[in-house]
Amino acid sequence: MDINNLIRQEIRRQDGYYAGAVSCRIKLDANENPFTLSPSLKDALFEAMKGVSFNRYPDPGSPVIRERFARYYGVQPDMVMIGNGSDELIQILCTVLMDEKSTVMVPVPTFVMYRIIAMNAGRVVVEAPLETPDFDLDVGAMLDRIGSAAPALVFISYPNSPTGNCFNEKKIETVIAHSKGIVVIDEAYGNFSGKTLLPLLEKYDNLVVLKTLSKVGLAAMRVGFLIGRASFVRELDKVRLPYNINSLSQIAAAFYLDHQTFFMDQVAEVVRRRHDLCEALKRVKGIHPYPTEANFILFQCDVDSDVIHRKLIESGILIKNLNSSGVLKNCMRVTVGNQEENEAFLQALKNAAGG
Repeated sequence: MDINNLIRQEIRRQDGYYAGAVSCRIKLDANENPFTLSPSLKDALFEAMKGVSFNRYPDPGSPVIRERFARYYGVQPDMVMIGNGSDELIQILCTVLMDEKSTVMVPVPTFVMYRIIAMNAGRVVVEAPLETPDFDLDVGAMLDRIGSAAPALVFISYPNSPTGNCFNEKKIETVIAHSKGIVVIDEAYGNFSGKTLLPLLEKYDNLVVLKTLSKVGLAAMRVGFLIGRASFVRELDKVRLPYNINSLSQIAAAFYLDHQTFFMDQVAEVVRRRHDLCEALKRVKGIHPYPTEANFILFQCDVDSDVIHRKLIESGILIKNLNSSGVLKNCMRVTVGNQEENEAFLQALKNAAGG
């Protein structure tokens, strides 16, 4: 018996998503915060965690941080659901769709997990290419697919990964207004753009907004937030596993709110270094960075990016190689690091690009 025959063809045909296992002294491939907690804050966090009863289950539904983050985002608690990172929330959204024929639409290029999770849930994925050269939404293409495929879910990353730009708000609103399903605005990088579409929740019943603590310094704790109409969140909550957020992560989430100034100072520092890094990339021969409002920079190379990527790894520096046919041909994405990391990356890139 070949037990693989019991696995859906959609699963067997895909490669899946595997986090890079390449060992490098400088890691700028995952859009993480380059700064860690100060020793005093780390001690304070660990002290708070000492009170955890490790023989007990965590609070189901994370009621304390649900209440606190509802106030933080200016919404009612019953409009918020806490997830094990945004990935779990995306998975829940794809799970609750009405039937197997439900379609999920994504602009491309965008965050690859939208496609992978949708396919894993047995959904049909419909793509709408972004406009070039500015990577904005192609509203005509999206409305055409809304008319023909009637997607039950539309995922929009704001700012978009891997391009780094925020789509035109009026274009996004046009998509929401014409959609026959739920439009999910993923604001994972919203802290670095200073922009949010949360106010649109008052206007559209079919809008859901995702937030996360992963990009602002707590990636290890895996805490994400889904915000939407209470009646819809109530149905989603039926699918959420009862103890999806462990006790340590719940404490860390509360700790974030208690020390917002520290985390926001780090965000501001990343934004400053983003500007400096982008300007420096413009001066590297054969390298063409794109405008960004996230904590990473997409850039295109005049030469084969596979070669540059390999040379960077040989130098002990790991960034994301996105080289593929189409608009990401010879494109790479680098996370904004600290000063030492950025300087080392730039020197290695200059050597690799020959400029």
